[in-house]
Amino acid sequence: MSTLEEHIDISVPLETAWDCLHRADTYPRCVDGVREARSQGTDRTHLDLDAGGQAKECDVQITDDSTENVMRWHTTSGPDLAGTFSLLPLDQEHTRLQARFEYDPGTVKEAFGGPQGFAQAAAIERGLRTDLQQLKQLVEQER
Repeated sequence: MSTLEEHIDISVPLETAWDCLHRADTYPRCVDGVREARSQGTDRTHLDLDAGGQAKECDVQITDDSTENVMRWHTTSGPDLAGTFSLLPLDQEHTRLQARFEYDPGTVKEAFGGPQGFAQAAAIERGLRTDLQQLKQLVEQER
């Protein structure tokens, strides 16, 4: 299993960032490759993905630890992916978002097939930072 960890500071209160992480409608606007996201209850989200030019779908299970400001997620269908988002208040108007992303490169390559699979695994590694920048921009603009 490979693990990526990144963080970014966002100029919003922790509660604002927490709310944004839990709105499925924000995912297509800040996560590259997510074409559509639909909440299915309080702890599941269905994602329609564009992965290397191929349409894919997956379901995500979400588990919250609001006392620690941690949102854990993992796929229940599609490629085996998991991660956490942890929020740390820096002050009343600034929050640090720490993202941890876990995946098996072989599983991702297999799920997305051939050359696109190899490109997709590399894109995951390059894309996390960009996705966090887009999330930061979205949260701060909507404030």
